[in-house]
Amino acid sequence: MCSQAPTTRYQLLLSSFCFLLFIFNIESVAAIQRPTSTLAFIKTSKFTMAPKKNNAGAESSSVLRELKDTIQSQASEIASLKKALSSATPKKVTAPSGGHGAMVDNEDILDYKTKTFYSIAFERVFWLAVFLFSLSFTALIMNGFEHTLSKQIELAYFVPLLAGHGGNTGGQAVGTILSALSAGVITRKDASGVVIKEALSGLVMGIILGAMVGPICHYVMGISAHVSTVVAVTLPLLSMIAAFLGSGLPFVCVQLGLDPAVIAAPAMTSFVDVTGLMAYFLIANKIFELFGMEL
Repeated sequence: MCSQAPTTRYQLLLSSFCFLLFIFNIESVAAIQRPTSTLAFIKTSKFTMAPKKNNAGAESSSVLRELKDTIQSQASEIASLKKALSSATPKKVTAPSGGHGAMVDNEDILDYKTKTFYSIAFERVFWLAVFLFSLSFTALIMNGFEHTLSKQIELAYFVPLLAGHGGNTGGQAVGTILSALSAGVITRKDASGVVIKEALSGLVMGIILGAMVGPICHYVMGISAHVSTVVAVTLPLLSMIAAFLGSGLPFVCVQLGLDPAVIAAPAMTSFVDVTGLMAYFLIANKIFELFGMEL
């Protein structure tokens, strides 16, 4: 009995040790297998996350493509704006000589600084001679109304005044039209509207000046009422004629291929002197008849 008790106790201890060793082996195997499963999870996660990266790359490439298209469209718009601005800005003091161009090529203005005085004189003297000859018609008009002047000598006082006023009014119109043509603001197709506007402007200015000059002539200078009336009535008509010719002649010169800077102003002065003097004496005859005066 006593010899069997230690043997039994020894067997129990051995079996307990074997059980513990078995448990330890199971835990070791589980611990070794966990990293493998974790590595497998990481691998699967990598492969499952890869499409997300590809989707992000596709989105970024589409954004870059849109940005590139926007930049290209803006560059084309800037180029078109530059082209429009360059075509709208006048490069010379002239405009094309085409169907709707403002003026013919005016190289004389561009080369003016290099020209000599005698070349300028030779270029202008011909037209001055032509207009000087046309001014001789004023002497014929004065001679034709000599009988009227002999009875109403006061009419002669205002011949220089009316001639100077006509030249001033027409000169303003010529200068304005030449500047507008040179800058390209107006063209030949605008001629009718421009001429009508300038003529009406001259009429309004003449009415205002006539209403001022008439009373001054009569009450301040002591001129007779009928002659003062003639002057007051002549100024609106003369101003309208001068503005009409001053605005129309530059367009005529351009249409004929002539230089309006050289021709328009002296032509306007000559025509205004002749037509204005004729209108002055014709109006005087009518006014004198209304006042019951014999001529």
